Amino acid sequence: MRVLVTGGCGYIGSVLVRRLLENEAVSDVVIFDSLAGGSPRALLGMVDDGLEFRRGDVREYGDVESAMRGVDRVIHLASITGAASTHDRREETRAVIVGGTENVVTAAGKVGVESVVFASSCNSYGRVADTDIDETAAPAPLNPYGEAKVEAERVVQEAAAEHGFSATSLRMSTNYGYAPGIRFNLVVNGFVFRGLTGRPLTVYGDGKNWRPFIHVQDAARAYEHAAVSPDRWPRDLYNVGRTDQNYRIEDVARIVAEELDRDLEVVFLEDERSGPSYHVEFDRLSETGFEPTWTLREGVRTLANEFARSRADGATDAARERSPSREVNADGYR
Repeated sequence: MRVLVTGGCGYIGSVLVRRLLENEAVSDVVIFDSLAGGSPRALLGMVDDGLEFRRGDVREYGDVESAMRGVDRVIHLASITGAASTHDRREETRAVIVGGTENVVTAAGKVGVESVVFASSCNSYGRVADTDIDETAAPAPLNPYGEAKVEAERVVQEAAAEHGFSATSLRMSTNYGYAPGIRFNLVVNGFVFRGLTGRPLTVYGDGKNWRPFIHVQDAARAYEHAAVSPDRWPRDLYNVGRTDQNYRIEDVARIVAEELDRDLEVVFLEDERSGPSYHVEFDRLSETGFEPTWTLREGVRTLANEFARSRADGATDAARERSPSREVNADGYR
């Protein structure tokens, strides 16, 4: 099959595209990305005859339809990142998430795509006092990002019914972990980076708010599984994560300090908005045969090791640059 990944140069896309290229059921992968949030650097090491890159904006229907021609399956990741920041860019957020999704599903119906997988978010639940929230809970988003994701889910569902393709929306837990296109505006990644650089871990509010967490590798596997085996994902909506990977933010800070084995200061900014709080359960996900495998502690350790390895590689490269035995010739090559 030929698979289109919108936002393929982003955080999850930088892992997902690699997986798709290695999947025997996939013949070609088309990346569609505006490069506004992602970078071609995420594609390093992925030169492959089955890989095609198309630069374009999901807000431009012509760009979307052109990239989608000849495609069998679509994984729609392209989005605005940083939910808290969308309070200051409400119109842009809706244009990208809702308008972009309308373009994707309209083009999918026109060119005869078989299946669409939409990247939604558990952020849509907002702030809920109950624990173990399932897919039947009414969304109550607290930011334009969550609002747009909920609206886009309806767009996907309605288009699938109208055009006859299969479709599902994955309400993803909060991502973390190493990836070529890593983001540091995610709480776990940000804590690890701050901890390794000797800075305090800043917690907004009292840290009592809940979040479910999922490693970026598991997130990528979920999108891959849903796209390659849509018959295993027949429902319109799935929460994606593990129930035992729900944590309060204060506990995330403690775990990061423990795994880094450092005496880190944790600063609580109790006058600041703490954001959504939701403790999610994932029983419906088990129906698909997919199960996340990473734990938060494993992910923190691996991310710290990647930082250490990168530092060591950088030191080695610097030493090579200083070596007097490596002369520079007239063309500037060593």
